[in-house]
Amino acid sequence: MKFGLKHTVTAAAAVSAAILLPAVALASSGSVSAPTRSAANTTPATTRIGRCLRSELVAWLGIPRTGFANEKNFYDLEISNISSSTCTLYGYAGVSAVNSRGKQLGSAAFRAGGFEALVTLAPGGTSHAFLFVDYKGDVPASQCHPTVAYGLRVYAPGDYSSMVVPFSFPACAKSGPSYLGISTTVADTGIPGDG
Repeated sequence: MKFGLKHTVTAAAAVSAAILLPAVALASSGSVSAPTRSAANTTPATTRIGRCLRSELVAWLGIPRTGFANEKNFYDLEISNISSSTCTLYGYAGVSAVNSRGKQLGSAAFRAGGFEALVTLAPGGTSHAFLFVDYKGDVPASQCHPTVAYGLRVYAPGDYSSMVVPFSFPACAKSGPSYLGISTTVADTGIPGDG
């Protein structure tokens, strides 16, 4: 079950984001301050720079984007380069909800579309994607097994090691219905005035 994120992600890009998630998300990932937008840009596919690895990255969350699809909330999932080397991202991050023990809850986020482009992250650079969470309850309780998530497990595009962003929200314990969605990764931060 997918919830029409493809049509609203484009509109979301034109609207200002809201407040940054409290510093706990950054503190748990290395206490990195939000990098400036000038450090990230989209580059031609011929650039010979290695892809970003988990050890070079930190994920954090901007919250929320408002005015879309009633109670379905949109967030900016930010991925920043905390290394001293330039690296690249391409495509979709892998995202799923996890419980307090780090176990996955329900199905991973579905891919909501968007234009894929190579994103180059200089040291201190940030990229972002639109993350969708269905709070409205479109998924019947019998198919969802409602529970509370304690975080988001995030795999940077092209990487197989994950990081967890602390974030508590209503979730489904049962696999099947899609209550999370993720757009393609794009350059720059998705916070007010920056993207």
